[in-house]
Amino acid sequence: MDDRFDELLRRLGVIDDLVRAGTLLGWDEETKMPVAGADARAEQRATVEAVTHEHRVDPRIGELLEALRPFEDAHDPNSFEAGVVRVARRDYEKAICVPAELQAELERAGSLGYRAWLRARADNDFSIMLPHFERNLELRRRYVACFSPSGDPYDVVLDDYEPGMKTTEVETIFARLKERLVPMIRSVAEMEPIDDSCLRGSFSRKAQHRVSVAILETWGMDDDAWRLDYTVHPFEVSMAIPDIRLTTRFDEDNIHGILSCLHEFGHGLYERQIDPRFARTSLADGVSSAIHESQSRMWENLVGRRSSTWRFFYPLLQRELPAFADVPLETFQRALNKVKPTLRRVDADEVTYCLHVILRFEIERELLGGRLDVRDLPEAFDAKMREYLGLQPPDLASGVLQDVHWSDMSLGYFPTYALGNVVSVQLWERAEADLGNFDEQFERGEFAQLAEWLREHIHRFGRMYEPQELLRRTVGSTIDPEPYLGYLQRELDELFGTAVG
Repeated sequence: MDDRFDELLRRLGVIDDLVRAGTLLGWDEETKMPVAGADARAEQRATVEAVTHEHRVDPRIGELLEALRPFEDAHDPNSFEAGVVRVARRDYEKAICVPAELQAELERAGSLGYRAWLRARADNDFSIMLPHFERNLELRRRYVACFSPSGDPYDVVLDDYEPGMKTTEVETIFARLKERLVPMIRSVAEMEPIDDSCLRGSFSRKAQHRVSVAILETWGMDDDAWRLDYTVHPFEVSMAIPDIRLTTRFDEDNIHGILSCLHEFGHGLYERQIDPRFARTSLADGVSSAIHESQSRMWENLVGRRSSTWRFFYPLLQRELPAFADVPLETFQRALNKVKPTLRRVDADEVTYCLHVILRFEIERELLGGRLDVRDLPEAFDAKMREYLGLQPPDLASGVLQDVHWSDMSLGYFPTYALGNVVSVQLWERAEADLGNFDEQFERGEFAQLAEWLREHIHRFGRMYEPQELLRRTVGSTIDPEPYLGYLQRELDELFGTAVG
């Protein structure tokens, strides 16, 4: 082994340790931290981020990466050695474009923005959030300027979440989605409404927790490497490959919290099944947000809303939540898959979900490009909701403040939700082609074969390949919306018993 490669691994390990420490501070802030600790936590996170960035841009890493070019060329491009050097070089070349003080300020302002977002939602007061929106947008524009973009400035923020993808590619995919989804939704509006009243009522939070844990344990969660906690806006993070943190929110008047657990499990399984050799290196993470989201959407929707899945789990749900005791499985299943525009993105059905994402993508581009003033954000958001979903948010918590992702102006992240939906069906169809129909297995409570297929074809590679290359290797093409649209059409036809759209 080359001594310089060993040194690179040591330095990458330090960076990874610092990143995970910062992640732990963020996880604690959103799950356990007393409210009064917000200002101190913002400084702590800024300090850790500044130190982390200093290590990322250390000139010695640049020297090592340059010296290791012959070493990289001597190894198979698919090898651990070549992959580590290749990905570390990409990270280093991006990192050196950003001043440490800007990176720290982004972290500090984002942390303060999160706390302001919680207050603004609770008080239905946009003025609380306005200065944080303005400050974080200013910082995000300074960040973009670090890369001197010659094309669309949105390409810079998109690349942080979806490496190698361009805004024009997203526009093309989203135009096709809108072209097909809008008529689908209009057709559904003309159908007899599906009764979903069984999903509303009084549901014990503790019982929902027990149901969720039982499902996740059947799918592969264990106490040694996973935990589930509560937060306002559900998320998943990993502190290490064998340290997976899921969060959710259970409300007593609905069971969306259970579905959010299924969603976050998909993220967690991805991180849990990365090749252990990659730990504390540049490879030890999911390759992109869209690929990551494809995993969560697959487990939430393609598995979690499937009839065969609930034929196994429904008796458990009925035992733990007596409100379902006399509800036939078919009634529950139809309610779970009801298609109707909703105010909140996280509650949206499979057909309308992508429109929630597309309207945010369009607003983000307007904000970053200076064509939309932050003060006009609530009105712009409501206008898009009326245009795409025919709904008028009654308050800020159901409108522009419903998502946590703008509390720090994490521009570029939202489009990956819809891209993940698209990719999930591409991967699902490839898995079925390889393994056959999953329904008989799911009815018996057997989900390991799907999890193992995902480990073999997606998870274990971490960041070894760029997202589009990984997808080509697995399904033979890049992101293609047609399988997803075909899947939705079949689901609607089955749900309503007739051709829709």
